[in-house]
Amino acid sequence: MINILLSGYLGQMGRVIIKSVAERNDCTIVAGVDINSSADFFPFSTYTNFENIKEKVDVIVDFSNPATLFGELKFAIEKKIPIVIATTGLSNEQVKSIQDASKLVPIFYAANMSLGVNIICELAKKAASILYPDFNIEIVETHHNKKVDAPSGTALMLANEISSVLPQKPEYEYNRHSKREKRTENEIGIHSIRAGTIPGEHEIIFAGKDEVVKISHTALSREIFATGGLNAAFFIVNKAPGLYSMKNLLNLS
Repeated sequence: MINILLSGYLGQMGRVIIKSVAERNDCTIVAGVDINSSADFFPFSTYTNFENIKEKVDVIVDFSNPATLFGELKFAIEKKIPIVIATTGLSNEQVKSIQDASKLVPIFYAANMSLGVNIICELAKKAASILYPDFNIEIVETHHNKKVDAPSGTALMLANEISSVLPQKPEYEYNRHSKREKRTENEIGIHSIRAGTIPGEHEIIFAGKDEVVKISHTALSREIFATGGLNAAFFIVNKAPGLYSMKNLLNLS
């Protein structure tokens, strides 16, 4: 049985995590942290900051707001607690702070906890290594209308992984509508759609002369991310300090 501290328990993903944990008998949520407060009842202690937490915690699972990151890392380092970070929209400074903290505590950091997304990432890398530069590469991501960051962390993850196998780093084009010039060869277009209650769709398009190859993934519910986050929590609990990802969990590297 592992004791979980859930960061972002009031968010949409936080509530899915609570439901998923309630259906298991190998873990429990002992405390929750959120920058907001609620009058709702939760079967665990709740806090608006990390400083007052008294419960024994084995791992932190973070599906929260980037604003909480520095307090979370400070708490984890002081208490020597591993962290699963699935929060997106982090700044370069925040990503650097995660990398620095991972030298002291084990951190599992992934923009997307879905098994399927991480598999299509590997497929896209393979396709790019074969098709580029004869095929142009575009990424289209679609999410619900309450998602704040754009492009999604997953779209950027896909672009970065594809870039890693290309002979030179491409430019990421987010605002082609603001230009009146033809597409350059060395770019990846990244496009964001926000509508309805769509949990998440990602499509990588490879367009060449007279043929198009598409690799796509559709999330039908948020439960797949909750399952991935909890699997990551069990994976990271007894690991040595370091920065881990879905590649480690899935033995992809």
